[in-house]
Amino acid sequence: MEMITSRQNPLCTHLRKLAASGSYRRRCGEFLCDSPKLLEEALLWKGDLHTVVATAQAALPPIPAGVRVVQVPPDVMASVSPAQTPQGVLSVCGLRPPVLPEKLTGKRYMVLDGVQDPGNVGTILRTADAFRADGLFLVNACADLYNPKTVRATMGAVFRCPVWSCGVEELRALLTASGLPLYGAALRADTVDARTLEYGRCAIAIGSEGKGLSREMLAACDQTARIPMSEHCESLNAAAAATVLLWEVARND
Repeated sequence: MEMITSRQNPLCTHLRKLAASGSYRRRCGEFLCDSPKLLEEALLWKGDLHTVVATAQAALPPIPAGVRVVQVPPDVMASVSPAQTPQGVLSVCGLRPPVLPEKLTGKRYMVLDGVQDPGNVGTILRTADAFRADGLFLVNACADLYNPKTVRATMGAVFRCPVWSCGVEELRALLTASGLPLYGAALRADTVDARTLEYGRCAIAIGSEGKGLSREMLAACDQTARIPMSEHCESLNAAAAATVLLWEVARND
């Protein structure tokens, strides 16, 4: 096992940049995972694992040949980990965004429109994976999928559920070609109770935390739906709304 004791080591600089910069992640084609759980998920789901960094106290699973394994002291781990309380294990994986398909063959997809909180994006991906969604679309400057906070919130779903980034027009054309209606969680003249929709095959759009669905996304929706709730409650958190709708879709299978 390789040993690094200096915070100024090039690998340490690389790890800090991976944690801090989306443009650096895209340029390097790598992203950072900051827990033993994410390392286990990367190994289980054949993530493109490049490097593992751990303290002496960390219990590592068997690491495949060809993966760089580095041991660092706790002070160096604290300097490179994006977590306030490091768990003693970091891993670097290859970033390979899937190419937008010509047609969608699955049953259900989630669309996030300008959802900027990394925790919400990661939680929604985790929930979509739990309810067997076939993929997630990020539209209009959503939080970076490979931000460490987003990756942490996915709890490993980042290695299992495909995620695409595209514009509204591209999304609408793809859904039309695939025979999938787009339902938006929003209020409009045609809004119906979410429990009454036909969920056989569909995509569901969730808007940003503060503004909801954008004007162009609303225009792209075939139908809008509301989640019934108490009169004194104005709205739900984006992740909570996505969870309710994904449950409703799964319940109607």
